[in-house]
Parts: sequence; structure tokens; C-alpha cells
Amino acid sequence: MSRSKTEILLVEDDRPLHHALRRLLEAAGFAVTSASDVAEATEALRRRQFDLILLDVGLPEGNGLDVLASLGARRRRPKVVVMTADDTPETLLRAVREQAYAYISKPCPPNEVVERVKKALSAPHTTAVIEVLSARPDWVELLVPCEVEAAERIQDFLAHLKTDLPDGIREAVGRAFRELLLNAIEWGGRLDPSRKVRISYLRARRMLMYRIADPGPGFRLEALAHSAVANPPDKPLEHMRVREEKGLRPGGFGILLIRQMVDELLYNEARNEVVFVKYLD
Repeated sequence: MSRSKTEILLVEDDRPLHHALRRLLEAAGFAVTSASDVAEATEALRRRQFDLILLDVGLPEGNGLDVLASLGARRRRPKVVVMTADDTPETLLRAVREQAYAYISKPCPPNEVVERVKKALSAPHTTAVIEVLSARPDWVELLVPCEVEAAERIQDFLAHLKTDLPDGIREAVGRAFRELLLNAIEWGGRLDPSRKVRISYLRARRMLMYRIADPGPGFRLEALAHSAVANPPDKPLEHMRVREEKGLRPGGFGILLIRQMVDELLYNEARNEVVFVKYLD
């Protein structure tokens, strides 16, 4: 018999927060099962199938990420939205390694948590996973499937690694990274989830460095009709028409804008790898 409601497992030991989240989730039309520790969550997962787990990390007598790890490679794996006040790189990167779908730093208003849950549930399911090759706080290396949804998720995760930076730097780096990653996924990966973009994030005392390598053969910037650089002088918006015809996201290729956001921008000869640097002093 098919289920009439989306099933959510809420794992949270803070009773006021748990009550508020459960009330809001049920008001939104979800069926909610409660757990307050690792043992209760494990038993609930043994008994029934869930569409999503809203999972606190700091639980009595255990770590919520152990629940996430126990999911393994289930055939029908629920999406997991992790909540935690432990906003350290180690916790964040373990959540990525264990295939958390999204990551929320506490404290966060309950209504905003519910909106993140709705967003996660509305996103398409995929069998492609984000692979973690290095999870050191100063050297993160990932293989990301060539799909827009995965790019948005990993951008959100990496944003939490820069919470100690000034807003202006964090915003500039985030915008540059997003543009270059989406270019790699669209142009190099052809939006094929079976292909992967390799991302490296290096954090030194005086700089941030990103390296993005796509699986494509590379390109010549001036040969890309969907790039703003390729516009004829009398048609400054021609690239937007081409992008629409190709089914690409709106906007320009972004290279000229990115050069204004970062301090160094370097391509390899084939232009299927790019490095950018932002100095911190």
C-alpha cells in the first residue's frame, strides 16, 4: 500500500526545538517520527522507510553522524539534512563524506530549517555521489557529479568552511567558485552525472586557493559563442541568445567578472583546469 504522506525522521534531543520542528513539519503536511538519541533513530530506521532524516549531530550517548554512516549504500537511501552547533571543518567534512544532502548551522530558526527540508525533498534523487578524496580542513579535495544540483549542494557545504572570513571576501570567493564550477559542469561535463569535476580547496594563513578540473577536452574562450567575450561589437548581448538556444543557464560566461572578484585566475593550456587565488591580507 502506498504512503499518503512524505515520511520524515526527526532526530533532535533539544525538547523545545524538537517540539517546534515537529509542529511545523506536521503543519506542512509531513508524517513525522521522533527520535532523541542514536538508539531511537537506529530502531526507527530498522522499522520503516523514510524519505528524509533531519539529524542533529550532538546527541546523548552518541554522534548523529554515526546514524548517517549507518545508512551505507541502501538501495533507497533517504536524504539527510544535518543540523549542528559544532561548525568545525572536521564535522562538516565528515557530513560530506557520509553523503549528507545539506548542512545547517545551529542556532537556526525552526521555520528556516523546515524550508531547507522542503527544498531538499523537492530536489531530484540521483545515484551519483560526491566523493571526498581529502578531508583536511586546510586541503579539501572532492569529485563532484556534473549536475547543477550537486554543484549547488557542494557550494553550500564549502561556504561553511569560510565563516571566519569577512563578508566581502566570502561573497566574492563564493560567486567566483559558483561560476567556474557551473562552467565546468556545463561545458566540460556536458551535464552528465556519470562524469566528475575534481575540486581542490586549499586554505593557507594568507590565502585561499581553488582548483577546478573538468572532464572535457578544453576550449578556446574566443571560440565559445555563448561567452560574452565572443560577442561582436555591434551585438553585446548575442551570447545570451546563444545560451538560451543551447539550454544553458542565463548570464554570461563570467570570466571578465571573475577576474574582478579574485586576485589570481590561471588556466592550463587546454583550459579544462582553472586555479583562482584570493589573498587574505
